[in-house]
Amino acid sequence: MGLYLHFSDDLPQINTLMDYRPPVVTTVYSDDGIKLAEIFKERRYVIGLDQMPDHLIKAFLSAEDSRFYEHQGVDFMGILRAVKKNLEAGGIVQGGSTITQQVTKSFLLTPERSFARKIREAILAYRIDNKFTKDQVLFLYLNQIYLGQGAYGVEAAARAYFGKKALDLNLAEAAILAGLPKAPSRDDPIRHPARARQRQIYVLNRMIEDDHISQAQAAQAQETPLKFISSSNLFLEQTPDYTEHIRRFVVEKYGEDMLYNGGLVIRTAVNIQMQKAGQAALKKGLEELDKRIGYRGPIKNLDPGQIEPFIAELAKNSEGAPLSEGMVVLGVVTEVSDSTKTTLVKMGGASGEIPIRNMRWARKPDPEKASFDVRISNPSQALSAGDVILVRAVKRPDGENPWELALEQEPEVQGALLCVETGTGQVKAMIGGYDFSKSQFNRAMQAIRQPGSAFKPIIYAAALDHPSKKFTPATKLIDTAIVFQDGPMDSVWKPKNYQQTFYGPTLLRDALAHSRNVVTIKILQEIGVGYAIDYARRLGITTPIARDLSIALGSSGTTLMEMVTAFSVFANQGTLISPTFITSIIDRDGRVLESLEPKGRRAIDESTAFVMTHLLQGAVENGTGWRAKALQRPVAGKTGTTNNLNDTWFVGYTPDFVTGVWVGFDNEKPLGKGETGSRTASPVWVDFMQEILKNRPAKTFPVSDGVVFARIDAESGLLATPQSKKTVFESFKRGTAPTQYAPITESPTIPGGLPRRDVTAEELMKKDI
Repeated sequence: MGLYLHFSDDLPQINTLMDYRPPVVTTVYSDDGIKLAEIFKERRYVIGLDQMPDHLIKAFLSAEDSRFYEHQGVDFMGILRAVKKNLEAGGIVQGGSTITQQVTKSFLLTPERSFARKIREAILAYRIDNKFTKDQVLFLYLNQIYLGQGAYGVEAAARAYFGKKALDLNLAEAAILAGLPKAPSRDDPIRHPARARQRQIYVLNRMIEDDHISQAQAAQAQETPLKFISSSNLFLEQTPDYTEHIRRFVVEKYGEDMLYNGGLVIRTAVNIQMQKAGQAALKKGLEELDKRIGYRGPIKNLDPGQIEPFIAELAKNSEGAPLSEGMVVLGVVTEVSDSTKTTLVKMGGASGEIPIRNMRWARKPDPEKASFDVRISNPSQALSAGDVILVRAVKRPDGENPWELALEQEPEVQGALLCVETGTGQVKAMIGGYDFSKSQFNRAMQAIRQPGSAFKPIIYAAALDHPSKKFTPATKLIDTAIVFQDGPMDSVWKPKNYQQTFYGPTLLRDALAHSRNVVTIKILQEIGVGYAIDYARRLGITTPIARDLSIALGSSGTTLMEMVTAFSVFANQGTLISPTFITSIIDRDGRVLESLEPKGRRAIDESTAFVMTHLLQGAVENGTGWRAKALQRPVAGKTGTTNNLNDTWFVGYTPDFVTGVWVGFDNEKPLGKGETGSRTASPVWVDFMQEILKNRPAKTFPVSDGVVFARIDAESGLLATPQSKKTVFESFKRGTAPTQYAPITESPTIPGGLPRRDVTAEELMKKDI
C-alpha cells in the first residue's frame, strides 16, 4: 500500500483520454477527387472498430494481449507466461505488457525503461480499465500504435504497406501488421521480408491457440501472396508546385499545427491531366531551348584508368532497371570517330553510339550567334574519350547492333506555366520550374520579371477607355524616331522597334499586332503614365510600377500570375475574377473552413474587353503570336520579349482557358540571339493548349452588345471601298467606328457609275458596296 501511495501521488489524469484527438493526416485532392498529397508529422487516420475486419482485431489481440477481455489492465498470468517463454527461449521473445499498459505508456508516460515507470504504468492501466470499456481502450490502441513506414494506427499502416483500407485487409495482411508493434523497423516486411514472415507465422499460430482461426485458415494465409506497394511521396509525384503553394497558404492562414495535425480535407482546382500536360510541354520547350543555346560540356572527364571502374559502378546502380527507349541515363564516352561521325558510349550493362545527327546542336554557347547559324560537323568538336555525359536511348538495337543514342544535358534555363479557367478563375495547372525536386522556387508566383511587350495590351486597353483621347483600333499613328533627354541625369533614351526600323503611318491595331515599341510609347504619352498605372491596377497588377514611359515596353517587373490575371479580364468580358487554388477546406469535425465562391468585379467595360480580344486575335493571325494559329480555333494572345532577351513570354487565351508561359534564366542572363517570346514561350503554350483542348469543341468569343463591326481600309483606317488595296474587318466600341470612307484615287468612277466627286457614305451604303 505504501508503494501504491508513493507512485500514485502525481500520476497523470486519465480523463484526458476521453477526448482523443491525435494528430491526423491532412489530405489534398484534385478537382476530380484524386488524392494529390498527404501532409503530416504522424501519418494517422482515426477509424472506429467497426471499420476494422474482425480477423485484424483478433490478430492484434493474439499477438499482443490474448487475455485482454479478461484481465483488469494488468495481466499477472500473462507476465508469468512471458517469463516462462523467455526462459525457455534464452531471450526475450514475448512481453508481459497488456494492450492497456501500452496505451498508458503511449498516452500518459515517457518511454523510459525503469521499474518506477512500470509500477506507475500498472497503476494507471488498472485505473483506465475501471474507467473505460474494453472497446474504448482497443480503439485507442489500434489508432495510436506505431507500425513502421511512418504509419500510426492500423488504417495508416494498411495504406502504407498494401495501398488499401484496413477494412479490406485479408488474414495474411492482418497477421503481417499484427507482428509489427514489437519492432516495426526490424520486422518491416518491405525491407526485411524474412523477419516479417517469421512474425506473421507467430501471429497465425497464436490465433490458432486462441481459437480465432483454424489450422487450414492459417495454412491458407501463409500461402497467400503479399503485394506491397512501393514507398512513394505523393507530394512530389503528382502536382508538387501546386501542392506546395497550397501548403504555404494553409500554414500562413491557419498555422502549422492545423495543417500537419488537423486532419484537413483540402479540395483544389487543379486538374491532374492538365498539370501533367503543362509539365511535359514546359520540359520539352526548355530542353529544346537549352540545346539551341549550346552544349556546356561533359559532367566530368575520367582518366583512362577510371573508366572501367566507373562503368562497373553504373552497371551496379542500373540493376533491376534495364534500359528502355526514351530513358535518359549516364554514360561514358569510350571512342570518338570523326571519320564515321559517331561516338561510342558505355552505360553500365549496355552500350550504344551517338550518330552526328543526334548531337549537331552541341555547339559552344555563344549568345551573339543564333542556333541556326552554327552546327557542329564532327563529334570531336564536343566530346572526347572519358567524358561522362547524359544520353537518351533513341532506338532499341536489332541483333548485334548497339543502341542508338542522343546527346542530352539538363537545362539551366527555367520557365513557368499557369492556366486559369475563364468564368471561374480556377487555376487548373501551375508549373513553377523545370524540376521541383531540385528547385522549389515557384516562378509562376514568386518570380518578378519584366513582361516586355506582353504588357502592351494593358496600355492599349487603357487608351481605348480613355475618356477624352478617342483612340480606336483604326486610329492612325506615326511610327518615327523619338528621343527623350533627361537634363539632370544627362542621359538620352532613343527607343526603337525590335526590327531596328520605323514604319511610318501605322494603325493602332497593327501597332499591337506587330508589337511596335515607338507607337506604344507615343500612346502612353497621350494617355498619361499615371492613368495607365491606375488602369493596370484595375486589371489586377499589384507589383510596383515605375512612373516613366518605359513601362510601355514592360520595364516594370511583375509575376506570371498577375499577367494571366490581367489577360483574364479580357477573356471574362471585363470582369476581374480572383484566381482560385482551393475550392474547399473541411476540418476533422466536418466544419467548412473555406468554400469556393468565385468573386468577380467589373474592372473594365465589356465592349472594351471584346475589342481587346479582337485586337489580340489579330496579333495571333497577323502578328508575333502567329504560332498559336496551330490550334486552329479562335485564339487571342501576345508575346513578350525584353530588349536584352532576358525574359520571354506568351500570354494567350481561348474562350475556355487563359494560359501564360514565361521562359528565362534565374540569373537574368540573355537567352541568346533570336530567342524571343515567339520562339521560346509560344511553342510551350501551343503544346500545352493543344493537349488540353484536343477533346473540346472549338468555341468563338462571345460578342458584346456594345460593339459594332466595320470593314476598314488597312492603310487609312477609314471605311473601306472597292478600291482599297487591303481591308480588315474590325470591331469598335459603339459610337467610335469611322464614318468617312477612304479616298478613291485609282479611277474616276466606282462600280454603279457614281462619279468620284459625288460619292458620299450614304450613297455607297445604298449601293451596298
